[in-house]
Amino acid sequence: MNHIGTRPIETERLILRRYTVEDARQMYDHWASDDAVTKYLTWPTHADVGVTAWVLGDWVKRYDQPDYYHWGLELKATGELIGDIAVVHIIEPILEAELGWCMGKAWWGKGYMPEAARAVLKVLFEAGFNRVCAAHDVDNPKSGRVMQKIGMTFEGVSRQGGRNNQGLVDLARFAILKSDFT
Repeated sequence: MNHIGTRPIETERLILRRYTVEDARQMYDHWASDDAVTKYLTWPTHADVGVTAWVLGDWVKRYDQPDYYHWGLELKATGELIGDIAVVHIIEPILEAELGWCMGKAWWGKGYMPEAARAVLKVLFEAGFNRVCAAHDVDNPKSGRVMQKIGMTFEGVSRQGGRNNQGLVDLARFAILKSDFT
């Protein structure tokens, strides 16, 4: 493994970048305060922008770690922060990274998350990962659609294999190998 950490990534419409604590207002307003966005996530809706600032403060401190991969998604056209993508778990012995993401609902269905996720896959495979996986609550098929769009293969359902804001949930699991990535 050659961990490279969270470096800036540019796509056609997005800049994937490190967060700053100054991003708290946009993150709070655009997704962290929205129950529709956090419904299937593992963290609760933020009660106020102070919670968001505290969370960002923790994330920013972790950028010094070379195995920390966490990006804010910024629209090139407007500079707005619209979502988040991160490696939420690493299993070094099998060179696996697990991705998680969320996005403000104003930007759902516009292809931004698949665009960001494809760019992140490229970076992770360059860093030496062999396998990148993701999972979604079976009641949230739109997240699974992103996984399909980036070339991940459905591997099965883990019955009550996860916990999110809905409680214990069945998780649909997807993955892509470096050899499958084009």
